[in-house]
This record gives sequence, C-alpha cells and structure tokens, in this order.
Amino acid sequence: MSFRMRRVSCLLAAVVLGCSAAPPPDPSSTSAGGTPPAPTPVPMELPPPAGPKPPVARKVPHEVKLVNGKTLIDDYAWLKNKDAPEVLDHLKAENAYTDAMTAHLAPLRDKLHQEMLGYFVEDDVAVPQKDGAWTYYNRIEKGKQYPIFLRKPVKGGDAAKEEIILDMNELAKDQKFVGLGSLERSDDGNILAYGLDTTGFRQFVLHFKDLRTGKLLPERIERVTSVAFAKDNRTVFYTVEDPTTKRSFRLYRHALGADPAKDTLLHEETDARFSVRVDRSTSRALILADIHSQTTSEVRFVRADKPAGPLVTIAPREQGFEYAVDHRGNELLITTSSPATAGGPKATNFRLVTATLDKPDRASWKEVIPHREGVMLEGIQAFNGFTVAFEREGGLPHLRFFPGKSLAMDASHRVALPEEVYTLWPQSNPEPDTRAYRFAYESPITPQTIYDYDPAAKKLNLKKRVQIPGGFDSARYEVKRVFATAKDGVKVPLSLAMRKGTKTDGKNPVLLYGYGSYGIPVFPSFSSGRVTLLDHGVIFAMAHIRGGNDMGKAWHEDGRMMKKMNTFTDFITCVEALSAQGFADPKRIVIHGGSAGGLLMGAVTNMRPDLFAGVVSEVPFVDVINTMLDETLPLTVQEFEEWGNPKKADELSYILQYSPYENIAAKAYPPVLVRTSYNDSQVMYWEPAKYVAKLRATRTDPNPVLLKIHLEPAGHGGMSGRYDRIRDQAFTYAWALDRLGVK
Repeated sequence: MSFRMRRVSCLLAAVVLGCSAAPPPDPSSTSAGGTPPAPTPVPMELPPPAGPKPPVARKVPHEVKLVNGKTLIDDYAWLKNKDAPEVLDHLKAENAYTDAMTAHLAPLRDKLHQEMLGYFVEDDVAVPQKDGAWTYYNRIEKGKQYPIFLRKPVKGGDAAKEEIILDMNELAKDQKFVGLGSLERSDDGNILAYGLDTTGFRQFVLHFKDLRTGKLLPERIERVTSVAFAKDNRTVFYTVEDPTTKRSFRLYRHALGADPAKDTLLHEETDARFSVRVDRSTSRALILADIHSQTTSEVRFVRADKPAGPLVTIAPREQGFEYAVDHRGNELLITTSSPATAGGPKATNFRLVTATLDKPDRASWKEVIPHREGVMLEGIQAFNGFTVAFEREGGLPHLRFFPGKSLAMDASHRVALPEEVYTLWPQSNPEPDTRAYRFAYESPITPQTIYDYDPAAKKLNLKKRVQIPGGFDSARYEVKRVFATAKDGVKVPLSLAMRKGTKTDGKNPVLLYGYGSYGIPVFPSFSSGRVTLLDHGVIFAMAHIRGGNDMGKAWHEDGRMMKKMNTFTDFITCVEALSAQGFADPKRIVIHGGSAGGLLMGAVTNMRPDLFAGVVSEVPFVDVINTMLDETLPLTVQEFEEWGNPKKADELSYILQYSPYENIAAKAYPPVLVRTSYNDSQVMYWEPAKYVAKLRATRTDPNPVLLKIHLEPAGHGGMSGRYDRIRDQAFTYAWALDRLGVK
C-alpha cells in the first residue's frame, strides 16, 4: 500500500509540537528591487538593552545574481562554511547568549520539566500484533531513552518466552544519537532488516540480523531509504539515496549473504524531481516501486513470489497526475487524480479505479468510486475479507469500510468516532486474512487509543488506551473546532484544546501552531507534555491553513506555488479570529512552527509583527531563494513543484514576496526563539543562523532574537532520546510561557 520532504517535520510528534492582512512586503524593499542593490537598512538608534550582549555576525557581502537581472546581497553566506572554526565559534557564542538570556527561566523550566515528567509514560507495552507464527510488540522502560522490539511465538500464548529482536538502548550505548529507519521482517520471521542513523543526518545504514542466532549478517548497505522482502525470505529490494542531494533514486535487488557491490540495479531515476520508494502490497503478493514527484507518480511492480521477474509499469507517468496502488487477487486497486474521461477535469480529491494484473494500463482502468468534491480519498487497503478507504472530509480523517470484495459505496459504512477534533492512523495489519482492522486514535485531550474494528459486526473493540500518570483526567479538558474567515471568504478551521470551562472573555494566553505545506495536514494529536500548558491556563490552538490537505487536495493546491501567500494570510486571519471570538488576549499570542512551518513563522512575522507576543521557530526553512537556487542541496529540485524555481523570473518574483530572509525590514519585531540542529539534513543549520544574524542586525527594537542550536548529534526532529526531547520541550515551553505572562 502506498500513502502519500526537505522541510517536513520529523514524524507525527514534530508535526503536532505543529484575516484580513497587510499587503505582502514590496520586493523593492530588498536588494532585488533595484540596481544597484539597496544598502542594508540602518536600525534606529536605541538605548542598549541591559544584560548580555548578543553575538554580532560579521558582514561579508556576497552577491547572488538573479534571473531577472537583479542582485541580492547576502551578508551572512559565510556561515555556510560548516566546520570552519569561525562558524563554530559563532554558533557556540549564540548558544552562550541564549543560555544567558534564558537563565532567569531556569526555575520555570525545571518546574515545567517536573510537571511534564509527572504526565510522562515511562513504562509501557504496545498491543501485540500477530504475524505468521509470531506476535510482535515493543516496550519502553523507565529510565531508558529508546524502545525495545520484542516477539513471542503464537503457539505458547501469553506464557510463551519473550525474545528481544532489537534493543535500541543497546545500539545507543556508544552513540549520542540513534535514529531508526526501515524496520522489516522476512515472511518466515527469521531475518530482521533495519536502518540505523547515528548522526542525525538521516543517513541510514541497512543491517540484517538473523533472529534465530541473534547474529548480524556480514553485509551492510549504505544510504538505504526503504526495504521490502520477497516471499523467498532471502531476496531483498531496497532503495538508496544520492550521496549529494539525498534524493532516493535507485532501486536494487539483493540476495542475503551476497556482496552488495554486485546487487542488481533495477531502476535509476534520472529526473531529479522524482524519488523512488519500495513497499509491499497489503496482499504481500507484490513488491511495489513508487516513483513520485510533488505532483506526478508512476508505480511498477514485481511479483513477490518471482523476485527475479520483470518490473512491470502499471501506467507511465503523466505530468500533473498522481496514483497509488494496492492489490488483491488478480485485481489492482488504484487511487488516482487522473480525469475520468479524456480531456475531462482532474480528479483533484482522487477517485478509485481497478485493473487486472495482466492489463494494468490506464486504458483498462474501471472507475468504482468517482471523484467527490468535498471528500478526499487519501488511500486504500484491500484485505481478503474487506477493504478500508482513508477519507478526509471537513478537516478530519475518516475510515470507510467495504464488505468482502465489494467496492460499492451504498454497501459501505464509516466508523463513528467520539470527538469533534481528533486524528487517526493505521497500525500494522500484516495479515491479508485478518477479520479486524487495527488503527490508532487520539485527540489533544485523549491519549493514544488502539482499536480493532470488526467491519462485519460494525464493532469497535478497544484494545488499549495509554494510561497517563500524574492524575491526568481528560474530563478536565475540552476540544473545540472553530473557523476563521479568510480574506477571500474561505472558512479556515482551527482546532482548540483548553481547560474545561475556559471563558471566551478575551483574556486567555494562546499558543498557536501552524504548518501549511506539502499537502501535509496538521494532526490534532495528544502530547502529555502539552497538557502542562493547558494546566497553566494556556489554550493550545492549531491552524488548518491552506498549503496542507486538511480540507482536501484543493486545500494544498491553493497554498503552493503561485498561491503560497494564502498560507500566510490564512494564518494571520486565524490569529485575528482567535482574538475576535474571545479565545485569545490579543497581547498574549505566541506562535509556533517548525521546518516549513518555520517559513510560515518568518513570513507572517515580517508581514504582521504587531500580532505576536513571541515567535518559536524550529528548524525553519527561511532562506528560500538561496536554498532553491542551489540544486546540490538535499531535495531542492524535488521541491520546485512546491515553492517554484527561482531561476524562472515569474516564480522568483512571487517567492520574493514572502521569503523570510529577504523580507526582513528595519521595523519592530516581537521576541523570537529559533531552534535548530547542526546536523539537520532537511533544513541546513545556516538558514536559521543567517536569519537570526540578519534579523538581529536589522530590527529597530531591543527585543531579543535567540538561537539555540544542537551542536552535538541531533537531526531535523531534534535529539533522539525521549527523555532528552522532553527536557528540550520544557525549555521551549518555558520561553513561550514567559512571553505569555504565565508562571
């Protein structure tokens, strides 16, 4: 089954951390607006603030020639010289300044840390899932940073002896960072394939472990991005990334025990917009190679029982159209955005078609679920006894079940779920013959809940709800869905979490999270650390702005490329609506975003700095022009279809309207906290470092601009250990609460 970047926050946890507006900044206010380039604005003379002195990055003018004939002057390009002593010295000085400027928050930070630990689940065991002769699960233990992966033989039942198949804590003994990539088992349960990153740069080395002996096989394969076993339990398909751009571009076939240098190359993707990923169909009968760009896709397959067979293309790529595939029996189930009739309208929210294995081409596709204007068909999974469709409607995900092999809408039904704000996602469902479908559900006030749903009986069986310690009681809190009206009349949803009984009297502190890119929705999920904010009287809000697919695929289309400004004006509308509807004290709103959400933070802060009491920007993508001009950087070419290509004059002109780095101006800004990692592979550390240097040198007010950077191994999602992450979260929340005037 295939579900659908640089700047995507690392996993769900990072995604949920996540208006009438002034006109966009005039590009002529930057050095791109005239020839010769305009000089750097001179800040107003202000009395020097008391306390520590911020580091001053020296200015070394660097000319960037643009396709429109203009020139940008980048004074801080020298910060790109990674590992240069002067760069490291500057970054260390930034950390020292941040530590000094936040020293007064130590008591609040420690208090929050203890409160968060009070709600922190330290010991827990996942619900076991049967797969063949074994049941698999994982466990976390008090004091340990990482999960332990385990299994038991089915025959022994609960009393069977437990086997450790992978202990991440053991792997981390001599490492400061460990990140787990692919984790796949052979069908017979004898071989475990796992990818390991020890740098934070998302560069995974594939290892094979014989679970019968506990020994590692001799081969190691570098830079692996995805893995799938064939049915013979010895043939492995895998993809690797380009060493420079980190684009996943080659698909190989490997025989266990053989020299990886002699592996068979099955496909090399030469179009730099496209990536390659390998997976297994729900039926486990097909190995699927998904080749995709931001807007276009192509899927190929090889039979899992004939791994040496040909790689068959289902339908050649057609620019602007996407499709994804699952399989059952002799049937392919294909979700596609292609038109239902030649020359007809694009199926923006996707439709479902079927084809046979021997005739998979577009001419043979038969439509079974047509395109629906208000319902996005996000994906499909086909089991032997039922089919489940993943739908998104009204800003929320839904599960729709079809009985048997039927795909008739009038025979299908949705699962009823209890809250007006929530998220859900599939759990492992490895057996095609299963009669129950396992999924996870949670909301900002409901901890992760595992359900098995029996579609035949239409029965929802609760398998487990994570028990939050510290006297947590979800009845003390509530969630709400409200709407803001954008400048073009579009209704933009917001999800709110708060203490029950919170008044809409315009006096509440609010932390507002936003993202709005890549068609990735904001997930209203649970965070035990965030409950602490609610306990302090803060409303936690999430803005479901255009650029994500929160309201369907058209929501993404209306917030990318030459419509990207909608993302920023939507967010500003949401801020204003929170005040207008009485949820927020307009002087106590802190905004928070990471990765592409950091671009959002930078853009809206340039546009409306008066709206925010503080800004938290994590691993922010803020140097859009310079980054998108450098095709050697990870993912740049692939993202031309998200942001545009600044080597095209019209797209450059549009990006210049919002790119945070270029639009910093000599005016007053709110306090800003920027966080990043030296080894971030998605947004290079120099983007936030340059942004902080320029903002600090240009602004006209004494408000602090802080940069906190992980110089030790850490990645796009920060540190890898769960205890380390909660300590980091306490630091960020202490800063935010201080800006909100909350103790």
